[in-house]
Amino acid sequence: MHFHKYHALGNDYIVLDPRDFPAWQPAPTVEQIRVVCHRNFGVGSDGILWGPLPSKQSEFGLRIFNPDGSEAEKSGNGLRIFSRFLWDQKLVKNPAFTVETPGGHVQSVIKENGHLITVAMGRVSFDSAKIPVNLPGAAREVINEKLQVLDREFTYCAATIGNPHCVIPLPEVSPALAHRYGPHLETHPNFPRKTNVQFLRVIDRANIQIEIWERGAGYTLASGSSSSASAAVARKLGLVDSSVTVHMPGGQIGIEIGPDFSIMMTGTVNKVAEGTMHPDLFQVRV
Repeated sequence: MHFHKYHALGNDYIVLDPRDFPAWQPAPTVEQIRVVCHRNFGVGSDGILWGPLPSKQSEFGLRIFNPDGSEAEKSGNGLRIFSRFLWDQKLVKNPAFTVETPGGHVQSVIKENGHLITVAMGRVSFDSAKIPVNLPGAAREVINEKLQVLDREFTYCAATIGNPHCVIPLPEVSPALAHRYGPHLETHPNFPRKTNVQFLRVIDRANIQIEIWERGAGYTLASGSSSSASAAVARKLGLVDSSVTVHMPGGQIGIEIGPDFSIMMTGTVNKVAEGTMHPDLFQVRV
């Protein structure tokens, strides 16, 4: 039971190749995912990348699982890590290739021998029906809506880039803020499929800072899709230009925003380890 572990700015994933796990077809169970990702009882990670899988439209297919066993539609950091894995395993010869996730098809471009990767993430939409967000009245763009959580009312924007995001612009952001309000925003009734949460501070027209509460994973040091959504929201609000550096606790991601809110994301990937999981690991339920 071989595994490969990588991190993208401290957001770590375990890549499991289905060819190494014939008994797990078509995918690992919720129990298996939870124990593998557990920081004490398993290998430990922010999620599992299950691939490569067949795809009718892209060169590779990928499924992404959160530590709680739920499935994510898309992950920017996960896509960069999976792209590096494909490159390391020599499964790709051309540095540009396509990957299909449940949240859409993307193109990856390998740079610096896999240490830097650019992903064309797709187009951000603010449409309440596409995200989705439960709002009274007809579907509309979710910009500067109000939402009450615990003791605070927040003004938020919502977006999707294949997965849902709630972005809250504030003068100051912190890990404590994300830990306190993130879990309640993630599961708020406004978001029928739950949501990723970003607390956003605009530094200047070329830089933003975010703190992240990730759906199904919790507090996260970095996120590619969160960077994409947050930069797009800041651009939509007229607060930044089209080239934005996103600052997170784990590091920085570069975002290029097209006129149609298409996103090009560039960031690093580091390999951590590879090894074999012992069957004893699965004797514990978490």
